[in-house]
Amino acid sequence: MAAAGIKYIPSNTFSYYDLVLDSTAMLGAIPTRYGWEGGKIEFDVYFSMARGNASVPAMEMTKWFDTSYHYTVPELGPDNFSYASRKAVTEYEEAQQGVEKTFSPLSLLHKILPIYREVVSELKAAGASWIQFDEPTLVLDLDSHQLQAFIEAYSELESCLSGVNVLVQTYFADVPAEAYRVLTSLKGVTGFGFDLVRGNKSTDLIKGGFPTGKYLFAGVVDGRNIWANDLAETLSTLHALESIAFFSANAAAQASRKSSLRVTNEAVQKAAAALRGSDHCRARPVSARLDAQQKKLNLPVIPTTVIGSFPQTEELRRVHCEYKDKMISEEEFVKAIKEEIKKVVKLQEELDIDVLVHGEPERNDMVEYFGEQLSGFAFTINGWVQSYGSHCVKLPIIYGDVSRPKPMTVLWSTMAQSMTACPVKGMLTGPVTILNWSFVRNDQPRLETCYQIALAIKDEVGDLEKAGINVIQIDEAALREGLPLRKSEQSFYLNWAVHSFRITNCGAKDTTQIHTHMYSRFNDIIHSIIDMDVDVITIENSCSDEKPVSVIHKGVEFGTGIAPNV
Repeated sequence: MAAAGIKYIPSNTFSYYDLVLDSTAMLGAIPTRYGWEGGKIEFDVYFSMARGNASVPAMEMTKWFDTSYHYTVPELGPDNFSYASRKAVTEYEEAQQGVEKTFSPLSLLHKILPIYREVVSELKAAGASWIQFDEPTLVLDLDSHQLQAFIEAYSELESCLSGVNVLVQTYFADVPAEAYRVLTSLKGVTGFGFDLVRGNKSTDLIKGGFPTGKYLFAGVVDGRNIWANDLAETLSTLHALESIAFFSANAAAQASRKSSLRVTNEAVQKAAAALRGSDHCRARPVSARLDAQQKKLNLPVIPTTVIGSFPQTEELRRVHCEYKDKMISEEEFVKAIKEEIKKVVKLQEELDIDVLVHGEPERNDMVEYFGEQLSGFAFTINGWVQSYGSHCVKLPIIYGDVSRPKPMTVLWSTMAQSMTACPVKGMLTGPVTILNWSFVRNDQPRLETCYQIALAIKDEVGDLEKAGINVIQIDEAALREGLPLRKSEQSFYLNWAVHSFRITNCGAKDTTQIHTHMYSRFNDIIHSIIDMDVDVITIENSCSDEKPVSVIHKGVEFGTGIAPNV
């Protein structure tokens, strides 16, 4: 970083598993079930918290703000804290896992601050000249008492911060006006950081008044996407120059991208434009569809199914590698996959599962697999992105208009259906999830790209239906992830996201049962999920202490079938 000209070099960016888990360890907030009795937190305790072990379960994971990264949720309670880990902390995400309903996590602030004071003192003693505090929570819609707690916390830290430069960094969205006023009024803080890519309104706040003698850390490079910066626009944003030099190479690249036939497909754009103004509803309401489906499928009163993907064995991974490296033919690959599907179907029949899946042995990842078969997508060889712990994925790059050249899943679903008399689910990834788990083109609104993907998935649904597949699951695991952090922007996103999903199956017959699968905390958007108008919602439930199904007991009316994971 020094060789690249970075002036302020960060430390404490490495973690053995998760930075929030490191914060939990620093505070000594170790749940009793892990058997820690004080002293150094050894790796067996640390990784038991992250992954569980033979006798105790792991701590809950959930999404970090609106990213695809999963962090380990602290389990806080009104207990004593101790300075248990000497690893310097810059992040701390509060959570109420395991806390009584009447308990306020903010009441723990006075117990946590002495530990931060000790960390700051040790960093100063070690020679640190800058300390960064990450406070992305400031971009949320905070109440006045939450902002007051923020002021009191930094006031209490003020004395120990003398003699060191302090940066308070925000990101992921705009900082609301009131939070901006609170942040920039802090004493003892040397600089303030703002995300000017995701938060274009923060620029106006800075123009309206920025404290004199303070550093402004302006985030102008999109760290969450892969497109080269428009240098002219970046310099304009910073007001660094009155007249901007003509960057010929960059301008030529921008112009080339706009005119490329690989990026622009007129037929796709016309089809997507025609979607505007239409509601894209199924022909009849869900109650009538469920009756028709029951007559067609003849399922028991409480049918069982599985989410979709079975674990891939070492042998199966070897087959994938050999096929990718062209060491075996396509015929040999199909034969190996067919054998794996046969095992999975047989196992489900032995377990008396009612609606079967083929197990997805042919797939590398639920998004990458589809992206590889759609036009307008590109892939890196080593562009890995951390999802959680040691699990990484290669996000597709959506660079152009999206279309489906040929069927993507019909071969495998019909192959499985030919092996059993039970109904087999077709397994698809939904358009919103494909969008949110990709690097998305930035030359048109995200909703336009999502509509294009939805049309491609709609074609696949039609081909599965024609091939005799009567149950089709369209997973939207990342629907909640794309929700804007600011409440004022959420309804617009949910409207086009739900619309995109409905496009995929609006032409399905009444007798075709459409499922979707969801996880993460979605109770606050449950009415939008109901508006998706699916026949069956399968929800992750057992690893979340049954919180997702608690909404069922709160007067929310479902017309759909509900499949809680057990």
